[in-house]
Amino acid sequence: MAETHTPYSFLKKLLTLFNVSMAMSGMVLTGLGLGVKYGEATVTKVLGISSAYLFHFGFLSLGMGCLTVVLSLAGCYATSKESRGLLLTCFLFLVFIVILEVVVASMVLVFFPLVQDVASEHTLLTLRRNYRGHNEPDDFSAQWNLAMEKLKCCGVNNYTDFAGSSFQVTTGHTYPRACCKAIGTTDCDGHNVSSHVIYQEGCFGKLMKITRTQSFTLSAVSLGAAAVQLPGILATFLLFVKLG
Repeated sequence: MAETHTPYSFLKKLLTLFNVSMAMSGMVLTGLGLGVKYGEATVTKVLGISSAYLFHFGFLSLGMGCLTVVLSLAGCYATSKESRGLLLTCFLFLVFIVILEVVVASMVLVFFPLVQDVASEHTLLTLRRNYRGHNEPDDFSAQWNLAMEKLKCCGVNNYTDFAGSSFQVTTGHTYPRACCKAIGTTDCDGHNVSSHVIYQEGCFGKLMKITRTQSFTLSAVSLGAAAVQLPGILATFLLFVKLG
């Protein structure tokens, strides 16, 4: 028996493929958002407001990704049922998401150079004022301990950042245990500053490298997702018009 074709069979098949590709782009955005929230970028929380934009845009990426997947599935259903109302709804929401993706990509690229200029001084000031020491219960100290141990570094610029800080005034130590290469050793006494005992390099350069990588990745993926979604949006609108 010969296969029957509706007047728009080819366009519907094409749109279904586009919806699948849009769903995949949504999954990538979702994965990127989760990566910013739970991945390597978490250590940059010690930069405070200087890295806050990264997490805000990461959450936004997560939301856009989830919504894109839902809209893609709805688009497949609307295509199969030739529902003009649902096609129009998907089209409008997807246009909004693409605009948002371009805005996110642009804002990330704008924010990073601005952050880079002010982050060092701000981060050093907050470290000297708020850091309490190793195994302290406050979030700020815990975040710094995690960053120093994971990145194998000490302070913002080096261990001398703790001189005159609230940490030194309170404990009398020159550096915290998180700066030590082997925390449990007797040489890690808060006073021995030998390169065999503590990390000599500061954390700021490594933190900014992570922030730069995450920022450019977020921007590139957002623009890439927009490029993938655009043909599907146009095909959705074309089918909507044809069905009218």
